[in-house]
Amino acid sequence: MHQGIMKAWLESSHLSGANSTYVEEMYEAYQQDPESVSDDWRAVFDNLPPVNGTAVNVPEPAHSKVRDYFRSEALKGSQKAVARVTDPEVDAKQVKVLQMINAHRFRGHQNAQLDPLGLWKREAVKELDPAYHGLTEDDMSRKFNTGSFAYGGETMELGELITALKATYCGSIGAEYMHITDTDEKRWIQQRLEPSLGKATYDKQDKARILEGLNSAEGIEKYLGAKFPGAKRFSLEGGDVLVPMMRELIYQAGGHGTKEIVIGMAHRGRLNVLVNILGKKPQELFDEFAGKHADSVNGSGDVKYHQGFSSDFETPGGNVHLALAFNPSHLEIVNPVVMGSVRARQDRRGCPDGQLVMPITIHGDSAITGQGIVQETFNMSQTRGFKVGGSIRVVINNQVGFTTSNHQDVRSTEYCTDIAKMVQAPIFHVNGDDPEAVAFVAQLAVDYRNEFKRDVVIDLVCYRRHGHNEADEPSATQPLMYGKIKKHPTPRKIYADRLIEEQAIAAEEVTAMINDYREALDHGECVVREWRPMEMHSVDWTPFIGREWDENYDASLPIEQLYELAKRTAYVPEAHKLQSRVAKIYKDRLAMASGDKPLDWGFAETLAYASILEAQYRIRITGQDSGRGTFFHRHAVLHNQKDATTYLPLRHVAEEQGPIEIIDSVLSEASVLAFEYGYATAEPSGLTIWEAQFGDFVNCAQVVIDQFLSSGEQKWGRMCGLTMLLPHGYEGQGPEHSSARLERFLQLCANHNMQVCVPSTPAQVYHMLRRQVARPMRRPLVVMSPKSLLRHPMAVSSMSELAEGSFQSVIGEIEGTQDPQQVDRVVFCSGKVYFELLEKRRKENISNIALIRIEQLYPFPKEEALEVLAQYQHVKDFVWCQEEPQNQGAWYCSQHHFWSVIPAGAILTYAGRDASAAPACGYPALHAQQQASLIDCALKLK
Repeated sequence: MHQGIMKAWLESSHLSGANSTYVEEMYEAYQQDPESVSDDWRAVFDNLPPVNGTAVNVPEPAHSKVRDYFRSEALKGSQKAVARVTDPEVDAKQVKVLQMINAHRFRGHQNAQLDPLGLWKREAVKELDPAYHGLTEDDMSRKFNTGSFAYGGETMELGELITALKATYCGSIGAEYMHITDTDEKRWIQQRLEPSLGKATYDKQDKARILEGLNSAEGIEKYLGAKFPGAKRFSLEGGDVLVPMMRELIYQAGGHGTKEIVIGMAHRGRLNVLVNILGKKPQELFDEFAGKHADSVNGSGDVKYHQGFSSDFETPGGNVHLALAFNPSHLEIVNPVVMGSVRARQDRRGCPDGQLVMPITIHGDSAITGQGIVQETFNMSQTRGFKVGGSIRVVINNQVGFTTSNHQDVRSTEYCTDIAKMVQAPIFHVNGDDPEAVAFVAQLAVDYRNEFKRDVVIDLVCYRRHGHNEADEPSATQPLMYGKIKKHPTPRKIYADRLIEEQAIAAEEVTAMINDYREALDHGECVVREWRPMEMHSVDWTPFIGREWDENYDASLPIEQLYELAKRTAYVPEAHKLQSRVAKIYKDRLAMASGDKPLDWGFAETLAYASILEAQYRIRITGQDSGRGTFFHRHAVLHNQKDATTYLPLRHVAEEQGPIEIIDSVLSEASVLAFEYGYATAEPSGLTIWEAQFGDFVNCAQVVIDQFLSSGEQKWGRMCGLTMLLPHGYEGQGPEHSSARLERFLQLCANHNMQVCVPSTPAQVYHMLRRQVARPMRRPLVVMSPKSLLRHPMAVSSMSELAEGSFQSVIGEIEGTQDPQQVDRVVFCSGKVYFELLEKRRKENISNIALIRIEQLYPFPKEEALEVLAQYQHVKDFVWCQEEPQNQGAWYCSQHHFWSVIPAGAILTYAGRDASAAPACGYPALHAQQQASLIDCALKLK
């Protein structure tokens, strides 16, 4: 212990012999929360010596040892000191005062005035009552030390202290932050809340701005309700304060130097935010209500409350670019999409701490706690590959969710925001009828996010003035709540009356503001004063608009350049000791790089990445085993067996090259795929890849595929070049590790919305990946990726095939000795079954059957197929052979394409497994029997 500290405290009365009980109780308060005691006391306890070699606070020592320590130090410190005895009762009450302060920090939010309707029936928290701590009315005029409470001086009269605590922690703001383990974060929040008693001081201009936001929020809803009665608009009414709150968030972020904000929200209040925050012209919205744009939309379009928007917003710190993400009705799935878009923008700006680009996600109270994607997104928030410097998460808590009447039906937790505690995010519950408290919390949230680079949650407790939509009758299920709502004044009126009473604004000004806003709506032009014409904040998508999948492009490379890239990517520093199996792989790659061995799958894939990086494009690859590869084939990230450091050869392909990230992702499919979709929609250049550990795991991300990947361009005009690698193939590993559900992707294919490929050689995967970057088209690429072919002796390619060729959507016969005129059956197939057919055909010396690989199932390459089939116009017997059951795979979804290319009068039959409810069988013997049978059937051997 520092002698100076000890001396100072030995000379104080609190360490006198009669006060060991006081010391013990003070120490108990410290053990519960170090922040509850003063800095001096904290220094004493922090410096207590180890007990049995262990720090005193982990685990907690016996209190008798603490008392004995202080007694012995007191005796040693100054034998001349005369012990001064103080009143033990007063000292004991001092500790209770500190415990009461701590109780308000921990539990004050449970008695805060949060519900605008006053319907919450919350039991009084006994720890917040002075009597619980043995403090009486006689103590109210006594002065006590306030510990670390950051209001007033070091001492305060107890009555004044209680008033300050109630104002700070039991008013319109319920601050929930003591679950955070980081002391600096808790202290920071206390220093922001306590000195001002949880309030901010706003001048007349600030108050007018807040009122203006409430006026516009209410004004647009009333205008739409009158102009389009009965139309769905998912009104914000009751939560009107969201609009001024969003303005404060943007203003505060702009003051911190933020240049872009990406917003994700579901439909509640979305139209209001579009008009009153992003500056969408009201007339455009009115036209959408009237259906005037229906004939001019390119694609299917989407309902107005799913639409996105972009604009620039002027703040005193500079213009901030706002982007509202397009969002389907799967309410929370947009959250990881927003995070991915933010990460792409941060990467492009070279912003590792997230300061320049900030996400705001807006949730419903039932959705944030009910949908698992929220937990997945929280879990990613601090991971290496997915962190964005924290996000602002706003809950429009209308206390009713969809149509449920109480929280017992929608969650098992006290608050809908309890999910955020898993990442120790601070949660600020705030009464939606107190707009100044909301503005204060908004500013606090942005500052916290920028200070600590972590998520922060604002629980905006409000209500929903109408039903779930404007055609719904809510009183049928919530009679008491809606009886109260009908009598409850709007947030705008409450605040306007308050400002008039304060004489901060005149009644005439309030009326003028209402009339001015309505007049602006009548004119139909932008009603956001801060709106500015957009500058080029995002990347330019112009080169990719209107391009098609079959356009010509040049992605060839000189073979000498490929050999040089091969040597660089096969090189590993001598000091970087590899695991023995990995060392063998890299030894083989050196042989491939010198031309002594043909290229396997992993090395051809690596060369595709190397060539893209050399051209200075960005690459991002994520998945649960992406660095190594689930099937031990990629090994792009090499782990030193001596010290666990890593080395990425792909970061050393050229002096000036594109950046590459290869991330082993969290054990999640939906959130990670959504994140990568968001990333790819904000970064058209380069290559963004998500790889499933097994192809069937993509099932868990089906909503991302259905509502974003396959239909985003059709609904919203949003292009995306995301590549998905989905291991697929029947190797007897059972129903859950065989199929990537090819049929589901093919069923979603239309309007050239995405590409579905099944490459069968290393050269094909090389060209396919390069094509995704070199071709000026950005649409999703879905790859049925192999497993056994990764090391199949027949699935190899030469360096010349990489240098001279291109991706072949259809591959014809490779056996040069076969006479096409002797062929009387043609077998179409895709994937690894081709090699089994080829092996069996060679073994049986079959010369009258041709094998044709369809490497791209969609968009179906009709011209290439006709060209390959030109020499088989005399054949009448065509077969589609697949490993999947008949009701799965490509047979049902693609046979119309096969029919379109076979000669007139020819027949097309099926060779494969029988229809099955499961993707594959689980018994190895049965699998082998089925596989042999479908091969024999295709080759007419049975």
